[in-house]
Amino acid sequence: MDLQLAPADLAFREEVRAFLDAHLTEDLRAAGAARTGSFCDLAPTAKWHATLHRKGWVAPDWPVEHGGTGWTTTERHIFASECASAGAPGIHSFGIRMCGPVIIGFGTPEQQAYYLPKILSGEHRWCQGYSEPGSGSDLASLQTRARPDGDDYVVNGTKIWTSLAHQATHIFCLVRTDLEAKPQRGISFLLIDRNTPGLTMRPIINLSGEHEFNQVFFDDVRVPISNLVGAEGQGWSYGKYLLEFERGGAMASGRLRSKLRKIEKLAATYRDGEQSLLDSPAISMRLSELEIDIDALEMSELRIMSSLQTGQNPGSVASSMAKLRNSELKQAVSRLAIDILGDDALIWEPRRPLYELDALSLLGEEALSVSAEYLNTRAYTIFGGTSEVQRDVIAKVVIGM
Repeated sequence: MDLQLAPADLAFREEVRAFLDAHLTEDLRAAGAARTGSFCDLAPTAKWHATLHRKGWVAPDWPVEHGGTGWTTTERHIFASECASAGAPGIHSFGIRMCGPVIIGFGTPEQQAYYLPKILSGEHRWCQGYSEPGSGSDLASLQTRARPDGDDYVVNGTKIWTSLAHQATHIFCLVRTDLEAKPQRGISFLLIDRNTPGLTMRPIINLSGEHEFNQVFFDDVRVPISNLVGAEGQGWSYGKYLLEFERGGAMASGRLRSKLRKIEKLAATYRDGEQSLLDSPAISMRLSELEIDIDALEMSELRIMSSLQTGQNPGSVASSMAKLRNSELKQAVSRLAIDILGDDALIWEPRRPLYELDALSLLGEEALSVSAEYLNTRAYTIFGGTSEVQRDVIAKVVIGM
């Protein structure tokens, strides 16, 4: 893999930088800087999605015939890295990066014609209905039931840890359509309008005090059978296909590297006696180790992007490796930031006005976000498949355990 940018790639990078300079407004940059979890608030996210859609850059990984950019692997890497470096807020990924590829791969022409343009435009915002109170890592044990009744399925059950369901217009769900088949064979993949009668939700406030998660309830929710993706009973295969994009389809190294640069500034602000923490051997060693680990993750992401470039899905092992390392590095980066803050990190919980925070007057909201982000990233080694599950996938496929 050639790591030197060709002249055409350098020109593309300048085009991306010029676009970001022109369109990444101060409010969008502020939203990106304030981001402590997986997502920004809806308003800046929707604004940035609309900006990218107008440019034709909102779905770089999609085939050109469905609205993709036709970029090379290198160009997609450049775009992701430059967006992270510039502090872009990101977009809600469930439609673009998860549901969209499944509809492209397995949906009917009618489903593709109806849903894909609305995902691209941002008119439809999606959330993911997989986990249930008793079915998380053992997802095949899910019990949400979809019973055929005329032209509809009648859905009953509940989903939990449903990220951004309160902002979504639609939810894609794994549901059980066959009670007699073995667990993996009795599952189907349904597309559901979130405003369908009988669908309700309850917010779940996470450890950092933010509302990202929800529990969703289905009480006799009628869903047209035409909203079934692919064949009935094959949802487990489609769900695994989607998880490969969720776990391995993102370019996380650029955002991690941007976070590391902010931590370096944080370390330069704090002192241990006469010495800046940035010059502390213990801190500088950890910064160097994280830099190397992020470089290694970037190489893995580029291999995945190469697979996507040729029309392949990322593959379960590569996706699991990327998800595992991304999750662990997010936690390691936030842990280093907390260690630099020391006792000052304890001020986060009361959310006192900044004028009361004399010790943090030079850092302001930046220091507050460090503590919130640390708490939020504790979930990264759980959602999207726990780290234990990822290691099981890797061990089973690579070394036959």
